[in-house]
Order: sequence, then C-alpha cells, then structure tokens
Amino acid sequence: MPPKKYPAQAEEVDDIKRSLDMLTEEVSVVRQQQKTIMSLVEEVKALRLQNIEKDKRIMSLQNRLADLEQYTRMNDIILTGVEIKPRSYARAVATLNEGETNEQDVTSVEQQVMAFLHSTGIELDRDNIEACHTLPQRNKMDKPAIIIRFTNRKHKMELLKQGRRLKGTDVYLNEHLTKKNADIARKARLLRRQKKIQSTWTANCKIFIKTNGTPEQAKVQVIKDLEKYQ
Repeated sequence: MPPKKYPAQAEEVDDIKRSLDMLTEEVSVVRQQQKTIMSLVEEVKALRLQNIEKDKRIMSLQNRLADLEQYTRMNDIILTGVEIKPRSYARAVATLNEGETNEQDVTSVEQQVMAFLHSTGIELDRDNIEACHTLPQRNKMDKPAIIIRFTNRKHKMELLKQGRRLKGTDVYLNEHLTKKNADIARKARLLRRQKKIQSTWTANCKIFIKTNGTPEQAKVQVIKDLEKYQ
C-alpha cells in the first residue's frame, strides 16, 4: 500500500514535476539551438573554404596579369642619367600642350640617345629600334628616364651587355620592369647590402638572387616574393 501523501508533500511533488517539465523543455530548446549553431558553424567553414579558393584564383589571375604586363616590356630598356634637350622652345611648349610627343620629337630623342651611346663606345643600330621616347617625370628638375624599345629581345640583350662601358658614370641601362618587379628588385638590392643574400640581378625581366652559403650550399633562384629572406 503506497504511503499516504499529505497536501504539502503533494504540492511539493507537483512543483518538482513542473520544474522537471520546464527543464526538459529548456533542454530541448538548447539542443535545437545547438543544432542550429552547429549548422551555422559548418556553413561558416564552407564559406571560408570557398573564400580561400576564391582568393587563390584571384591571386593566380593577378599573377597572370602581372606576367602579361611584364611580357609587354620584354623588348624595352630604360636609360637614365642622360640629359635630353628639346628641339626648340616652341616645339617643347607645343608638346606640353598636346600632352604627348610627336614624331619629330621622338626622332630628336632617338638621335640624342644614339649620339650619347656612340660617344661612350656603345654600338647601336638605329634600325633595331622600334621606339625611343622619354617617360613622364615626377620631378621636372631630374633628368628624364628614356625608354628604348627594340624590334626583338636579342638587340635588347646586346645593348645590356655593353652597359659595362657606362661603369663609373651616372648613366644606367636597365630592363623595363613593372612597378611590382621593380620594387622586388629594389628590396633584393637592399638584402644584398645587408648581406642577407650574396647577389641579385635581372635577366629577361626576371629577378634572380644567389643565397648565402658555401659554393655547394648557395643557390640561384628566381624570386617573386622576398618575405622569407627579410
């Protein structure tokens, strides 16, 4: 025979049952919320993976675009340190007003470049030049940089080999690098001065470095990023 319940005990039992029922409901709600949260977490993970893949594709496209931009400059040389005089004041004013160099001024720049290079003993066939003109200047007081575009890469390489004749002067012949590659080349030269690498140079618009170490350990590498050498 079950024990007899007194009114106070019965009320207490009822309270406990109601509490358990409420707790059960709350647990059910929490479990549902947990499922929702886990579902959202999985969705966030999937979105992150998608973003990583998109970032990789974007980086790949950016690199391809940078390579294409550099390829368009493969036949170019940048000549710096040579003073170029305008053909006449009137023509110079007309050029500034037009915002571009006309054919006669291009010829003038080309003639002055040819004359200067020949004066240093550098041989250059004018028929191998496709274009020759100054680049826009940030500081009008500086000597303008001059771009020399050749009909093919072989003639560009021939001129670069003769660049040693300019050693000891303030005139330089360099490949026409994109802003990105020029920045990498500048940082590589800084690393060389800091003795973090042995040497650096460019060839066919690619930046090369030779790492530190013994002759057996040192490696020649084409670089597109210098972070691990910083």
